[in-house]
Amino acid sequence: MLLEELSNAFGPAGNEDEVRRVLARALKDKVDELSTDAMGNLIAFKKGNGAKARLKVMVDAHIDEVGLMITRIDKNGLLGFQAVGSLADRLLLAKGVLVGEKRLPGVITAPPIHLTKPNQRKQVITIDQLAIDIGASSENEAKKLVKLGDYVTFDTRYQVLSEEGLRTAKGKAFDDRIGCAVAAALADETYEVDLYLAFSVQEEVGLRGARVAAYRIDPDVAFALEGTVCDDAPRKEDTSPTTRLGKGPAITVMDRSFFADRRLVQLLVDTAEAEGIPYQFKQPGVGATDAGPIHLTRSGMPAVTVAVPCRYIHTPVGILSLNDYDGLVDLMKAALHTLPDTWV
Repeated sequence: MLLEELSNAFGPAGNEDEVRRVLARALKDKVDELSTDAMGNLIAFKKGNGAKARLKVMVDAHIDEVGLMITRIDKNGLLGFQAVGSLADRLLLAKGVLVGEKRLPGVITAPPIHLTKPNQRKQVITIDQLAIDIGASSENEAKKLVKLGDYVTFDTRYQVLSEEGLRTAKGKAFDDRIGCAVAAALADETYEVDLYLAFSVQEEVGLRGARVAAYRIDPDVAFALEGTVCDDAPRKEDTSPTTRLGKGPAITVMDRSFFADRRLVQLLVDTAEAEGIPYQFKQPGVGATDAGPIHLTRSGMPAVTVAVPCRYIHTPVGILSLNDYDGLVDLMKAALHTLPDTWV
C-alpha cells in the first residue's frame, strides 16, 4: 500500500528526497508530466479531457514531516539536537530514532526513574537537556557516523491495527503522508479539468513550498489535503473534539492561516451528500495549512482544506481510520468530476 511506504519514508522538512522518489515512482505511468522545482516541490500534471476551456485545479499535499536535526556532538559520543517543526519536549523521552543518511538507530536519552527525585518526575525535561545515544563511546567515534546538520526521524513503522470497524492503522508522519496518498490516488482517473498535484515541501517550518508551487501553477481553484488534529479521546469537560475518527473527511471552514472559499466548502458538502460519503467539519480556528499561502498567491486564489482526522499528530506515532482515507479519495474524485458543471 502506498500509504505504508509513504509513512515509513524518511522526510523531515528540508530533506524530503526519499518521499519525493516514492511518489514519483507511483505516479510516473499515471500522469502526463512530472517535474521538480527549485524548492523541491514535486508537481504532477494530468491533462483534462474536457472539450471546453479547462479549469486549472491544484491539489496540494505536503511531503515533509516533523523531525529533528543534529546540532552538537559531545565528547561522550551523545548527539545534541533541535526540533524541525513543532514537537513537544515531553514526547521525546526514550523514543527510538533513525539518524542521518545511514539511518543509524538511536535512542533519545531519559533518566531512569530510580535516579530521579519525586519532584523531578513532575517536570518536563526540555529538548536542550536531551541527547541521542547511538551507542558511540566518544566524540571521534560518533563523528565517523554522524555529522552536524544530519536529520533525524522517529523509528516508527506503519501497521494496520484493525481491518474491521474503523479499520485503523498506526504510523508516523500521517501529517501529511495521508494527504499525499489521497492526492496520488486521484491520478487513477482522468477529469475534465487540468489537474496539478503539488507535493509540497517545508510545510512544517512555515508553509513554504506550497506558496512557490501555487505561484508556478497559477490555478483557478485549489484544494489542500491534510492529516489533521483528532482529539476524540474521552474527557471530563463537555467540549466537542476538533474532529472524530471514522466520521469521514473533515472540511475546514477556517483556520489560523485562511478562510475557506465558501463555494468550495459547499461543493464538498453537496458532493459528499450526493455520493453518500460521511463528512464532518473541523473545529474552526485550529492549526494552519498550505491553503494559507496558496490563497494569497498572485491576485488571490479560491482554496479549501479537507483532511483525514489523525490522532496524535506531531508525535512519534499516530492513528487514523482507513475508512476516512477511502472517504476522502471518493469525495475528491467526485468533486473533481462535478467541478466543471458547478464552478463559475
